[in-house]
Amino acid sequence: MRVALDTNILAYAEGIGDKARHQASLELLRRLPPALVVLPAQCLGELFRVLTGKAHWSAPAARAAVLGWADAYATADSTWPAFQSAMDAASSHKLHIWDALILAVAAEQRCRILLSEDMRHEFTWRGTTVVNPYMETEHRFLQSFL
Repeated sequence: MRVALDTNILAYAEGIGDKARHQASLELLRRLPPALVVLPAQCLGELFRVLTGKAHWSAPAARAAVLGWADAYATADSTWPAFQSAMDAASSHKLHIWDALILAVAAEQRCRILLSEDMRHEFTWRGTTVVNPYMETEHRFLQSFL
């Protein structure tokens, strides 16, 4: 089962935010087989923005972190068909366009789940289900990675 990661998972893993989510993200990433993980390029751009903006990292430090993620996992570019699908999802389901693009790219990459805290838990688009990994009860899809 392929898994896409949203920006917040990466940001928490970098130590942005509270300690509980930082630890939960690191544990989650330890459990996921790297060969099954996909990073939408949109998320890497957003991570750079979060690290340089919210976290006040230097641009070179943020660049190094983003490149490290890209080295660790497969990346997926945004395509025009994915953007068209994102516009449909944003129009039909009131998603923010950039979140919808991440979801559309995950679907295009045949990811069964998109781990995200920002989107509606268990929302499914084109075969990809959004799963919030920080819920009190672990989602059944994540249990397969125990």
